[in-house]
Amino acid sequence: MIQTVQQSLLIIAVIAFGTLLTRALPFILFPDSNKTPAYILYLGKTLPFAAIGLLIVYCLKNVSPLAAPYGIPEAIAIGAIVLLHLKLNNTLLSIGGGTVLYMFLVQLAFG
Repeated sequence: MIQTVQQSLLIIAVIAFGTLLTRALPFILFPDSNKTPAYILYLGKTLPFAAIGLLIVYCLKNVSPLAAPYGIPEAIAIGAIVLLHLKLNNTLLSIGGGTVLYMFLVQLAFG
């Protein structure tokens, strides 16, 4: 299906408005003058861990310990991420280093 220029501009405008709304909505609903509800503070503390857990499950869902390479690259990369994070305490470096190591392992060592 071919879109016209007007359709493309309308799609861009709707996406831009949606992005602006999702960025501004927390400031509108919870201004600095009001106390943030305890439930929202609780969600702010727990959701990042839940998201990481969800990502781990998603990344490991197709790993089979019964078929080669038996999850070895994933286990090595996870171990590296944990060690990097314990040593450096930097999430970006931990995830980045683990990703680079995993890609090296699946492309060259176990590929």
